[in-house]
Amino acid sequence: MKPHSGLRRLRWRWNDALGHIIPPVLTLVFGVMVWYALIWLFQFREYILPTPHVVLRTIYEKRQTLLAHSFHTLFEAVAGFLAAIAFGVPCAMAIVGSRALDRSITPILVFSQTFPKAAIAPLLVIWFGFGYIPKIVVAFLVAYFPVVIALVVGMRAAENELVELVQSMKASTLQMFFKVRMPCSLPFFFSGLKTAAAFALVGAVVGEWVGADKGLGFLLVIANADLNTRLTFAVLILLMLYGFLWFSLVALVERMCIPWHVSVRKEELGATL
Repeated sequence: MKPHSGLRRLRWRWNDALGHIIPPVLTLVFGVMVWYALIWLFQFREYILPTPHVVLRTIYEKRQTLLAHSFHTLFEAVAGFLAAIAFGVPCAMAIVGSRALDRSITPILVFSQTFPKAAIAPLLVIWFGFGYIPKIVVAFLVAYFPVVIALVVGMRAAENELVELVQSMKASTLQMFFKVRMPCSLPFFFSGLKTAAAFALVGAVVGEWVGADKGLGFLLVIANADLNTRLTFAVLILLMLYGFLWFSLVALVERMCIPWHVSVRKEELGATL
């Protein structure tokens, strides 16, 4: 080991952390400055566009209510997200493994994305009531498609030479999937999961718009009806924060699961220089 290699590695990780933190912080500061500038320039009243510090004060004052409703929305979004994974993985395997199933399932998946989910949400309320199930179903419907498509593309991206080599070794269909296609599909799969995480959160809120008595979507409906823009912006900022944290969590799991991927290997290589 080279002298001071540990210190050099620590310095590189510190610089890398700063490189990930400073740009979004500067962007956030710039956005807040633009927000204040718009209010000052156009003389917006508070009921039209509240100032950032007023929104932050509203978040603090309503923190207990916001946290209570956040629990319901996050539960619905996470449940729909996990259901999309549970049903999406075997569906993608069926599409890749059978040409007949591919021709049967893929058109249905595409057609299912052509209508707005808000249009079917009232039907779900009629069928399942005002509980968690309609919101979870909407979150599932919007998260299901990116999971399946990303996984299908990833499994089909496996190198033909590697597939033929494993086939020559008399591997079974399941061995082909779990030893070759699934590992090759993981980078694509995690890209689909990042998209599905954001979609699931949006789907839960859409489901709460139609019929609910709790959740952040319900708070948005109440705030809009009362022209309470402070509460509206407070809920929107919380939703953006939850979406960012969820995206970051999936990205962290991605780095832990696929350290062999080129993006991770480049970072590790940079740390050793």
